[in-house]
Amino acid sequence: MQRRIFLKNSGLVLAALAVFSNKTMAQLMADPAWKITMLTDDIGIFTEKGGTILFYLSKEGIVVVDAQFPDTAPHLIDEVKKKSTQPFVLLINTHHHGDHTAGNIAFKGLVQRVLAHENSKANQERVAKEKKTEDQQLYPDNVFGSVWCEKLGGEEICLHYFGAGHTNGDALVQFKKANIVHMGDLMFNRRHPFVDKSAGASMSNWITVLDKAYDKFNKKTKFICGHAAEGYDVLVNRDDLKLFGDYLGKVLQFTEGEIKAGKSKEEILKATSIPGVTEWKGDGLERPLAAAYQELTSR
Repeated sequence: MQRRIFLKNSGLVLAALAVFSNKTMAQLMADPAWKITMLTDDIGIFTEKGGTILFYLSKEGIVVVDAQFPDTAPHLIDEVKKKSTQPFVLLINTHHHGDHTAGNIAFKGLVQRVLAHENSKANQERVAKEKKTEDQQLYPDNVFGSVWCEKLGGEEICLHYFGAGHTNGDALVQFKKANIVHMGDLMFNRRHPFVDKSAGASMSNWITVLDKAYDKFNKKTKFICGHAAEGYDVLVNRDDLKLFGDYLGKVLQFTEGEIKAGKSKEEILKATSIPGVTEWKGDGLERPLAAAYQELTSR
């Protein structure tokens, strides 16, 4: 009986394999789990798991924005080394979350400087102590408060802090010449966001931060999201910032209305959609709803 089942299953596997051409199978075997998309001749994005990584290849050295995880950062490092023989001169963290900074450790002894907002460094240190993972961290050795700028190669890189949003330490990373801005997790493209209240997040001020970014940059600016829903790109435009801000406002408005109607937190978190919101949908709505409830009830 077991032999017949084995032979039957083997036949099914062979039949399935026969559907694929040799070329298709070779492609499946060769395609890596990660993807690199060049936005200009010297600026590209790397996606695998975790937050989107941006890299800049200059004649004076390589700049990397965010680092994902310890098991994915080496993939980025290896791929970038194929494109440039220059040293890694700067690693920037948009904020402290592990899917953006845990991979910092892969750059230890490799990158000259690590830069983040001062609150981001403090948050990273606090969380590492709480989780007892201090030995797995590479902390920023350079921090900034409101604005930081530096010319490197033919590009000028500026970091901006517009106040609390996703956390209290989110940096917008601007590449002026290329007109590209990495938003980190200040921008979730059609995906319900995580709002880290434990790290000083503010949904109401997040809307203000997005408005400031909208006013600061222009309609030709390319914005990089930390995350995007399945089927959506991590590359968005200026109008998408407004749409995401409107979404956050509607989440707050809905939650406030439910609180005034006497609904409990548990009842509010059962909502599966927000009135007037059509593009941000699917799993994860309870995350911003819980944050909105906490924010509105603690005023």
